[in-house]
Amino acid sequence: MKRAAGSVSPTGLLFAAIGGAGLALPFVTFRENRIVLGEGVAAWAAVPPGAAAFCIAAILGGLIIGLATDRPWPRFGGSLVGLAGLLALLSASAEALLADALDLARVAPGAGVWMLLLALTLLMADALSALKPGPSARAAILVVLLGALAAVLASGLLADISTMQEYRARAASFRAETIRHLWLAFGSLGAAALIGFPLGILCHRRASLRAATLPTLSLLQTIPSLAMFGIMIPILGWVGATVPGARSLGIAGIGFAPAFVALLLYSLLPVVSNTVAGLDAVPRAAQEAARGMGMTVAQRLRTVELPLALPVMLAGIRIVLVQNIGLAVIAGLIGGGGYGTFVFQGLNQTATDLILLGALPTVLLAIVAGVVMDILVDATRKIPEESA
Repeated sequence: MKRAAGSVSPTGLLFAAIGGAGLALPFVTFRENRIVLGEGVAAWAAVPPGAAAFCIAAILGGLIIGLATDRPWPRFGGSLVGLAGLLALLSASAEALLADALDLARVAPGAGVWMLLLALTLLMADALSALKPGPSARAAILVVLLGALAAVLASGLLADISTMQEYRARAASFRAETIRHLWLAFGSLGAAALIGFPLGILCHRRASLRAATLPTLSLLQTIPSLAMFGIMIPILGWVGATVPGARSLGIAGIGFAPAFVALLLYSLLPVVSNTVAGLDAVPRAAQEAARGMGMTVAQRLRTVELPLALPVMLAGIRIVLVQNIGLAVIAGLIGGGGYGTFVFQGLNQTATDLILLGALPTVLLAIVAGVVMDILVDATRKIPEESA
């Protein structure tokens, strides 16, 4: 049922309530150094009243615009205005609190910042969902948003925030661990695709192979992630110690290899099962038509079955990619590198800022990867309709 023009959006009301709660909570936390707990500071307490009022008005204005249910573009714009006000207030608060503080002092986002960020990003996502942009439009919006984020980080607007201070102290290490994290997530995905797609095709063709393969892969999927990483350590340690040349290739009990193999094993079930499901869903009429045209089995697979099954297969790739980006964090626990290195260092040092240095890019990378894969899935679904 279509809502009347000018009605209030229930989701917008929820986001406004979350944002209102965020303004009531401590906005930032001021600490004498990176380890102590510190004290919470309200949104209006650190900066001059005029600047605070302007920023808070932008945040509230964005949330109020989000209450409209029939205006998705203004709601999207409102989320951007609110986020701009939030970042400006966060930057001004950090600058003011650190002006007369000692060199070791830190200002970190408080519960209020995280609540407001949650409310405004949910508002943005809800507005985009209502707009229902096509794949090209979504890709353009994603590029613009990532460009805006990169501009904010490069501008130094958030330079005084504690997590950015941790980044500056570890910039070279952060770049190296980023590359390692990408290798873990995308490399294991590529290996799973090379193994899983042919295996899925064979399982589709042979019921007996499917009956043996899918339950085995399902069993691997049920093993807890930390246990899987632990199991790989003695196995690959034995391989590295006994197989000639294995250690020179980096295969050892700890490090990159066990993390990579564990992620590969976790990746196989979604790839294989979605390949089977996609091929099973190919209409029989399309197969019969291809057979009637005299196509061979290989030609039917290449020109008919795989193109029609591609959206389901890519959905499996999406599951694996987002899953591996998150699971790769655990690699830091066994010397595999990646963003988990900072997370576990921060846990050992009781340094929240260092934990966030690893956690925040992981979350961002997973979100971007999920959106990109959703765009690809939708784009491939339109191919059969356009060629019909």
